[in-house]
Amino acid sequence: MNKWKSGIMGVVIGDALGCPVQFESREEVSKHPVTGMRGFGTFNLPAGSWTDDSSLTLALLESIRRTGTIDYKDIMDNFVKWLDDGAFTPYGYSYDIGRGTINAIHRYKRYHKPLKAGNIDERSNGNGSLMRIMPAVLYCIQHHLSDSEAIDIIHKVGSLTHAHIRSNIACGLYYFMTSAILNEEGSLTNRLQAGLDKGFAFYEAYLADHENLEYYDRLRNLDSFGDLPEDSIRSTGYVVDTLESAVWSLVNTDSFADALLKAVNLGYDTDTVGAVCGGLAALYYGYDAIPQDWLAALQRLDWIESLCTDGNV
Repeated sequence: MNKWKSGIMGVVIGDALGCPVQFESREEVSKHPVTGMRGFGTFNLPAGSWTDDSSLTLALLESIRRTGTIDYKDIMDNFVKWLDDGAFTPYGYSYDIGRGTINAIHRYKRYHKPLKAGNIDERSNGNGSLMRIMPAVLYCIQHHLSDSEAIDIIHKVGSLTHAHIRSNIACGLYYFMTSAILNEEGSLTNRLQAGLDKGFAFYEAYLADHENLEYYDRLRNLDSFGDLPEDSIRSTGYVVDTLESAVWSLVNTDSFADALLKAVNLGYDTDTVGAVCGGLAALYYGYDAIPQDWLAALQRLDWIESLCTDGNV
């Protein structure tokens, strides 16, 4: 399996599925549930359109592929090209821009210090780093880095825009779950649990203060977490809610399509919940599990796939 192609395409497909109903409440979405790729809706765009989640994921991926490494300045330069010039977008202009992300990019443009650009206050724990972290995760796994080395990179890549430790932890737990999907045996839930067990153990040793880790405590036991009713799952743009919504959708389904449809039909921040869920789902179920009609509808499909297969890793 080409893990780059699977993981990245899963992110973009999930984003595009959620794009037309982004910001709609769960009740509103339930009146016209998402069943596949469709157009218009929130941003009045054609079917298969994707948002900032994919644009920033692809900007990060392109930097890694071209440089063969993690170059924080180069990554931020790509983010500037996205914001200012519409690079890495479906239609040549940027849209659906998160406040934390735009503030960090403007700070970088002013001071040219990529690792000082991210937002550090507690109120800046939106999902803007988690939504684009997959290429950095795959880079660390590809290069067989130790968990400590990987987390150092993942925290720094996340901190380019969202530097609070709570957002860092979400990206780190995503790394541990991705690694377990690729390296463990058993069901998806068992692999996710193995990754989370390792992630929680890592952070318990890594962090002097566990206060921010405790926000993720519902993910410690996926059997009980998966049994939670839908109305206890909050699919907002808050990073903890996004990670929970994605994992809950994965453990309550048994196919790629069902996982993503459950995720985006939760409403609210549908594109990001879909993207975060989609990356993990595609790595487990495989690229071939993505419905062909969903792929066929995706804007700039050939270009995206070329990024996943060409260049350095």
